[in-house]
This record gives sequence, structure tokens and C-alpha cells, in this order.
Amino acid sequence: MSSDGASLRIGELAARTGRSVHAIRWYESQGLVPGVARDAGGRRVYDERHVAWLDLMARLRATGMPIAEMREYTALVMQGSRSLRQRRELLQAHRRRVEASMAEMKRSLELVDAKIDFYDAWMHSGQRPPLVAVVDAAASAPRKARRGLA
Repeated sequence: MSSDGASLRIGELAARTGRSVHAIRWYESQGLVPGVARDAGGRRVYDERHVAWLDLMARLRATGMPIAEMREYTALVMQGSRSLRQRRELLQAHRRRVEASMAEMKRSLELVDAKIDFYDAWMHSGQRPPLVAVVDAAASAPRKARRGLA
């Protein structure tokens, strides 16, 4: 990453990204921040692209991409346009994993919602509903609207 406008010091980058100086240095130590220049005094100098890059790295990590894969992606970026296809394939594979994870989370959320409905019905009627209602509700998709039991 070359300079693309105003340069930032690490504290300014931390403030702009909402990450600590320690976290930014960790990302760098892991080989996840390309193109960090140094000034004449040896201090790191960042630019606007590092702000966006750190956001991307944080989002990839938050969506479960392993650090090794993030390193691979960063290395591909550093190769320039000759690695466009590989970068796209890597991100496409990650996207498929994220979608599968989201589908599993949705199924889990449906079960939690069914349990909430179970307790709402119990509190509303004063009678414990049959547990099968939770299983049936969790199995039905999409999620049924609440039936005014709150």
C-alpha cells in the first residue's frame, strides 16, 4: 500500500479504526498489514487504505477466517493483479463457509425463539405447554410471528 493522501501515525490509525495500538501491532506481527512505510525516524506511517484494510481484516476474523488464511490473502494482495483470481476464489470459499455458519445460527435462533414462545405461552396460560410445541416450532421455517403472548 502506498501513500494515498494524509499519513497517519499508529495512534491516529488506532483512533480511526477503533482498534488499540497493541492490536494493530499484533496484526502487523502476523503479516496482515501490507505496505507499512517508515519515516526517517523509523516510525510507522499509515494512510487511508490501512484504515479500510484493518476493517477488512477484523471482519474476516470476525467471520471465522483462520489467521493462516488471512495471511495467505494478504500475501496474494501483495502480489498485485496477477493474484486476482486466487483472491476471489479464497474469498468465495470463505463466503460459502460464512453462509453455512449463518444458516446454522439461524436454526439455533429459531430454537431459542421457540423456547421464548414456550415460556410466553406458559406464563400467559399458567399451564406448562407440551415440550413437543418447542420442537415443532423450531422445525418450522420461516419463524412464525409471535401470537400476542408477550
